[in-house]
Amino acid sequence: METPADPPRPEEPSSAAPVPGGDRPQDRHPSAQAPDAGYPAHWEADVVLRDGGTARIRPITADDAERLVSFYEQVSDESKYYRFFAPYPKLSAKDVHRFTHHDFVDRVGLAATIGGEFIATVRFDRVDATGRPASAPADEAEVAFLVQDAYQGRGVASALLEHIAAVARERGIRRFGAEVLPHNTKMIKVFTDAGYRQKRSFEDGVVHLTFGLEPTERSLAVQYAREQRAESRSVQRLLAPASVAVVGAKRAGGGVGRSILRNLLAAGYTGRLSAVNSSFPEDQGTLDGVPAFRTVKEIGEDVDLAVVVVPAERVPEAVAECGEHGVRGLVVISAGYGESVTAGRARQRRLVRQARSYGMRLVGPNAFGLVNTDPAVRLNASLAPELAPRGRVGLFTQSGAIGIALLSELHQRGTGLSTFVSAGNRADVSGNDVLQYWYDDPDTDVALMYLESIGNPRKFTRLARRAAATKPLVVVQGARHSAATPPSHAVAETRLPHATVSALLAQAGVIRVETVTDLVDTGVLLAGQPLPEGPRVAILGNSESLGLLTYDACLTEGLRPRTPLDLTTSASPEDFRRALEQALADPDSDAVVVTAIPWVGEGALDWPEGEVLGAALREAVAASESRKPVLVVHVELGGLAHALSAATATLPASAGPHTPGGAVRADVRETGVVRDEGEARAAVREPGAAARVTGGPAPVREPEDPVAEGRPATPRIPAYPAPERAVRALARAVRHAQWRTDTEHPGRVPEFDDIDEHGAAERVAALLDALPAGARGTTPGPEDTEDLLRRYGIPVLRALPAPDADSAARAAAELGYPVALKITAPHLRHRPDLGGVRLDLADESDLRRAYADLTALLGSPAELRPVVQSMAPRGVDTVVRAVIDPAAGAVLSFGLAGAPSELLGDTAHRLVPVTDRDAADQVRSLRSAPLLFGWRGAAPVDTDALQELIQRVSRLVDDHPEIVAVSLEPVVVAPRTVRVLGASLRLAHPPAVGGEGPRRMPMY
Repeated sequence: METPADPPRPEEPSSAAPVPGGDRPQDRHPSAQAPDAGYPAHWEADVVLRDGGTARIRPITADDAERLVSFYEQVSDESKYYRFFAPYPKLSAKDVHRFTHHDFVDRVGLAATIGGEFIATVRFDRVDATGRPASAPADEAEVAFLVQDAYQGRGVASALLEHIAAVARERGIRRFGAEVLPHNTKMIKVFTDAGYRQKRSFEDGVVHLTFGLEPTERSLAVQYAREQRAESRSVQRLLAPASVAVVGAKRAGGGVGRSILRNLLAAGYTGRLSAVNSSFPEDQGTLDGVPAFRTVKEIGEDVDLAVVVVPAERVPEAVAECGEHGVRGLVVISAGYGESVTAGRARQRRLVRQARSYGMRLVGPNAFGLVNTDPAVRLNASLAPELAPRGRVGLFTQSGAIGIALLSELHQRGTGLSTFVSAGNRADVSGNDVLQYWYDDPDTDVALMYLESIGNPRKFTRLARRAAATKPLVVVQGARHSAATPPSHAVAETRLPHATVSALLAQAGVIRVETVTDLVDTGVLLAGQPLPEGPRVAILGNSESLGLLTYDACLTEGLRPRTPLDLTTSASPEDFRRALEQALADPDSDAVVVTAIPWVGEGALDWPEGEVLGAALREAVAASESRKPVLVVHVELGGLAHALSAATATLPASAGPHTPGGAVRADVRETGVVRDEGEARAAVREPGAAARVTGGPAPVREPEDPVAEGRPATPRIPAYPAPERAVRALARAVRHAQWRTDTEHPGRVPEFDDIDEHGAAERVAALLDALPAGARGTTPGPEDTEDLLRRYGIPVLRALPAPDADSAARAAAELGYPVALKITAPHLRHRPDLGGVRLDLADESDLRRAYADLTALLGSPAELRPVVQSMAPRGVDTVVRAVIDPAAGAVLSFGLAGAPSELLGDTAHRLVPVTDRDAADQVRSLRSAPLLFGWRGAAPVDTDALQELIQRVSRLVDDHPEIVAVSLEPVVVAPRTVRVLGASLRLAHPPAVGGEGPRRMPMY
């Protein structure tokens, strides 16, 4: 212990006050010595801060001495006083050594950095019950923070607390303690708002805080809310910049950079524009009326967004310029990254690290760009030659070519956009980030996404479930087979097949479709019509055949159609209007499908039938008080779709015809920007942008009617060229509406009084401790497996080994006849087609005869590993499995046993933990589920007991992540009981699961 004569010696600087037991100068103790654990690289993380910028969190090392001194010098005297309870203006050499040398076990320091410089630090020291330095098994630590004044209020301390708490838990620490001056309200708020269970006391003028580090429901809710606000803000900064610089806009000719500059001008972008190119002559004052500069730093004003369109080898220089100038975000159009060769992927990783080191978010590389139709922004920082019409749909794609097609198709269907993000290689900003933005965006009602990979399925499903509760989310996934995943999308490895991932997305409320056409068909319905309240469908029209096709399509999709109303081919628009009004008023229908063919009869050419019929249908909808979706199926009715959508009402008054079908042309040789082959060839011609741009953004008269603002006075009625397409879209809307109803009562995870969680944990730990060095996991034997399952109320029907006929006879005598004889060799089990099971053996003679038959037919007992088992009641054979996937987390699967179910993929999946409602839905969601409920006169089986078994397996895996796989096969479900006949487990140290732990940005 230091003598009073020693000068004060601060602990790691922090905006928190000294921590209990010796953080004030007069209480200081020497640090405890602990073994050096080596540099923990897995603690490094990039995080998004509250204001949307980014920072890097990493361990503090001996190389950080100068950074620490520089950081401390920039902290105000007030913050230092709050931290140390006394003035302490300067760190001594001894202090610096102490605060930069850690063992990463009992003493840990983390720093948040931007541009390589410290902006905040946090540290903990493990202490014993008296507050003195200690080593394990002591499980409490003192924690302290210091945040540079310029970065206070940006969520830095909250992010550091999440990460230092995760590090502490990893090192066996369960509680943190801190002491704070009462006036240091900011630091008290950081601790209080974190959501951990805490104790607070006041003594000697100091607030004493102690809090446990185990995540609680509230702490997770706080973490997720902070994550959403930060990531949403980071995307908002990209989509609503006050100033944009196009880096790489060429002086002569066209090129991608010049085209994007012109697209921004033509859209009427409301902020400041700058053109940047190092090849500009010094006297180049403007380009297309926009101020021109040779470098970003010459701009002289803040730049919120930089669109980078230079060859890949020059991008690092451009990014460095932007970062040093304080640019907030980047859109990198340039190609030559992960979509190319291995070297390109390495270049892509360096690009992301460079951008994040300056606190910038990055869209791309190989991006198509960003669009925001908000009249206050009017941003078209993309390769689309004109701004999309204003609407309520948000669109995200990972492909420029698909983005082009979707923009064109949505426009043709009369559906406008709120925002559009085409992320290219998705190296930084991803669909998860955009989902966070759309969640609370008041201008987006429906979200459409084209994904070629899902980097973090667990997080995506969590975000999707929350977003889908208020805004429909429609997703089409390309590259659905892992071998076809684009090389530019380096994603976390998943062992789950695509069908399983799709089932988990459906569980989260995602409306998953198979094609881009389905994406548009479903999107235009959800954007223009209310959700149906049920599956009952009224059908009316002037074509009996079209009505019958619609009727059949409804039955195929599981809807409940009413008999079609045939208005005959002579029906007038007035007849359609009256019939639609009646259908909307009918309490026995939840949706209406109108079918229409060209009018037949005298005067058929006397009026523009499409426009008149569209007006009549819209009038009927406007006059109705019901909230029912209406869809129209039409054949060769010119102008009908246009009249139903009233698409032109959403166009700005100054805009010409909208033709977004393609990308702008690119001069690859001159710019070095190479888009992927399909996108480059889809280039559209620039629509004379240069002729329209004279000296800056053209004045745009903003529309004043509600339709032009994106909210039509009368909902648009979607039109379809085929009944099957209309009904598929309607069926998806019906299922989504039912999902929302179900989520209002999500069920509960039951508590089982007979579970021995502690005993199971000890048994799992003992089995893992017994592993030889270097072993990755173990498959427990039958006795250990049955013991672990029994502790969770899952008994396995007893089976005794039968290495010879005499052993089989003794086993049967012990169990009691009748018995079953079956083989358990891994390559033969669960193969009923091979005849490896003999049932209902009534006595010893039957048993010996069956034993001889099996060994003669299939091999020696040593190969077959036969066992004798008591007979289970007759029932339906099923399979229950669970696995921990590194990308998706713990997934529980259920299906019927046998080859047909496996071949048809008839398996239901749920994320763990499984609620009682999840289990019931899982059992009933199989196509073969009727076999469980009395099919063809059979007795229904005990599905309540089956659902309880599923929940017990879920609880087992959720409580013990070291149990990385469970297989119960077969599980016989009888009319009055459930019997588990076979079981296996896999134990291993649990893998890191994406989406868990403290907030961090993915590193691909």
